[in-house]
Amino acid sequence: MKEYLNKTHADLANLLAEKRGALRMFRFGSTGGKAKNVKEGREHRTEIARIMTTISAKSNEVAKAAGNRRMK
Repeated sequence: MKEYLNKTHADLANLLAEKRGALRMFRFGSTGGKAKNVKEGREHRTEIARIMTTISAKSNEVAKAAGNRRMK
C-alpha cells in the first residue's frame, strides 16, 4: 500500500481502471474453461480495494485540511 501513497489522484484513477479491466478480462475471459491461476482474481480485487482506500484517504485528508467535514 505504500507504493500508492506517493501517486497522484490521476495516477491512482488510471491504475484503478487498469486493474478493473484486468479483473474483467479474468472473469469473462475464462468462461470457456478453467483459469490457470485461480488466485489472480482475488489479487486483482485486493489491489482494487487498496487503490480505492488510498483514494478515499487522500480525499478525506484534503477535506479535513480545507475545514470541511464529510456528512455521513
